Amino acid sequence: MVKPRKKRNVLYPPRTLYFKPHGVPVNNLQDVIITIDEYEAVRLADYKQLKQEEAAKKMNISRPTFTRLIDSARKKVAEAIINGKAIRIEGGSFIFLRNRIRCLSCGNIWEMEGIPNPNLTCPNCSSTNLEDVGRSLIKGVPRRRRRGRNW
Repeated sequence: MVKPRKKRNVLYPPRTLYFKPHGVPVNNLQDVIITIDEYEAVRLADYKQLKQEEAAKKMNISRPTFTRLIDSARKKVAEAIINGKAIRIEGGSFIFLRNRIRCLSCGNIWEMEGIPNPNLTCPNCSSTNLEDVGRSLIKGVPRRRRRGRNW
């Protein structure tokens, strides 16, 4: 029997879930999928420049597991850049330690601890039309494909 995969700690949901080469229509692109735990490994190792041992502790995984994650993520990013593919961030085995909220009216994104209050409003425009980014990613709610000029 296969041992179940341990959930990896991810501090926040990613701000953006899709990157594409400039000037290439989405319809003409192939995607490279990076999991959310691979995204966190890249964030910790390359953006925060933590040593692998420290980053592994933050994600609650072993150092060899972290090495496999970061190697896989870097290979996928390189493939996307070299071959002109889009990068989609989705899936994986993870737990969010904190959360992000997105205002669907003005696009403002902010970070918060815990579960959002049902009476929460956007600090930018006071709208109540909000999206719990972490919850939508955990539940696997399908994300709409954005098309058009600035998407």
